[in-house]
Amino acid sequence: MQPAFVILFMWLFVLLFLLGFLANGFIVVVLTRDWRRLGRLPRSDMLLIGLGVSRFCLQSVGIVHNFYYFLQLGELTRGPVRQLFNLHWNFLNTATFWFSAWLSVLFCLKIANLTHPAFLWLKWRFPGSVPWLLLGSLLVSCIDALSSYWVNHTAYQGFCIRKLYGNMTYKEWNRRLEILYFLPMKSVTLSVPCSVFLVSTALLINSLRRHTQTMRRNGYSLRDPSTQAHTRALKSLISFLILYTLSLASLIVNSAGFFTTESDWYWPWQILIYLCTSLHPFILILSNFRLRGVLRQLLLLARGFCAA
Repeated sequence: MQPAFVILFMWLFVLLFLLGFLANGFIVVVLTRDWRRLGRLPRSDMLLIGLGVSRFCLQSVGIVHNFYYFLQLGELTRGPVRQLFNLHWNFLNTATFWFSAWLSVLFCLKIANLTHPAFLWLKWRFPGSVPWLLLGSLLVSCIDALSSYWVNHTAYQGFCIRKLYGNMTYKEWNRRLEILYFLPMKSVTLSVPCSVFLVSTALLINSLRRHTQTMRRNGYSLRDPSTQAHTRALKSLISFLILYTLSLASLIVNSAGFFTTESDWYWPWQILIYLCTSLHPFILILSNFRLRGVLRQLLLLARGFCAA
């Protein structure tokens, strides 16, 4: 790839991160302000704040890690500094996937129109379990990150003193470690929250689709506010599903080490990895009445300030 295209994709990557910083920070600030003002925190806001904080921190670690790795700042890219980056990145990434899954479950239980006894039991029990689910997700993410760090650190120490892999080069050792250990581990650890997310999202999409079709058969116009609301919800869910799936697939492929900094597609692939983290907050803002209202007020203030 030509250097001009590499620079272009690097700038797109930075722009994507700036948008994600603004959107995730906006969600956290607005909901935290409401929490302090009202003195209570709804379960949906709790999940949105947790997801916003994890994404904001993930992007902070991610942009430093990617440029540090790309610029190859000394031999430390092979040692403790890179391992420390990976420790934080794995923890935040796993936590983000879990928080997204629980948010999808909460939306499904609140909106989907199902009468199965298991669904009704979950609808009754789930809101009270949200704080414990968040803590459990953090614990699972911490265990996953520490286990990855321990394996990486132990293998690296063995490589440095030549007790492992004989005369194998660092690149060969790193590639084998990624394929034989990190790829299977990442696939297993992310498959659980991904399955929860996919099931709950599929149930919710199917419920909204059937409800929208029923309203149309009963003579409701496409311009009816209720029909439009359900249509917007469907579009938001489908968009989130696509972004979530792309992010998961790109992460699993990235765990295999196919796109190193020497690859022409390193930066485009990094953009794909962080696409959901940066764009989904805007979907959340536009689909949430309070967040959308605050954003509209800020845009009006900015417009008045510019006009003045």
